[in-house]
Amino acid sequence: MAAEPVLDLDRQLCFALYRAQRALTRAYAPLLEPLGLTYPQYLVFLRLWAEDGQRVNDLGDCLSLDSGTLTPLLKRLEHRGLVERRRDTADERVVRIYLTDAGRALRTKAKKVPVALAGLAGFDLDKPKGVNALAGLRDELTALATRLEHASDAKPR
Repeated sequence: MAAEPVLDLDRQLCFALYRAQRALTRAYAPLLEPLGLTYPQYLVFLRLWAEDGQRVNDLGDCLSLDSGTLTPLLKRLEHRGLVERRRDTADERVVRIYLTDAGRALRTKAKKVPVALAGLAGFDLDKPKGVNALAGLRDELTALATRLEHASDAKPR
C-alpha cells in the first residue's frame, strides 16, 4: 500500500527538525570535548557566562530542562569545581548557580565553538551573506518554537 504524500516521513517538519537536532548535537561533541563539556552542560555555561548567579528554576525554564535532568548535571559540574550551588541569602528556598574561576576560564576556550560549528554547518562567518543566513535560520527556528509553545499553551488539556 502506497503511503499518502501527506504522511511521507521525508515531508514531515518534525522529522527534519529531529534529524537536524541530532546532527547538531553530534557535531558539537568533538568541539566541546576539549572543554570537557556535554552539549547540555555547554548550554548551562552559555547562560551563566551571560548572567552569573542565576536561580536554578530560571536556568531550567530558559533551557527547557526539568529538575530531574538539571540537578544531576549541576552536581557533576559542581563536583568538577566549575560551578557552585548556593542558597539565596534573601530566600533560603532558592538555589543559585555561580561560576567558579575554573568555570569562568572555560569561556575563553568556548569562543571558538560557535564559529567552528557554523563552519561545519556550511556558514561562512567571514562573509555578511553567511552571517545573515545563519541569523535568519536561527530567527526562523526561534519564531517557530515560540509559535508552537504558544499554540500548545492555548489548547485545553
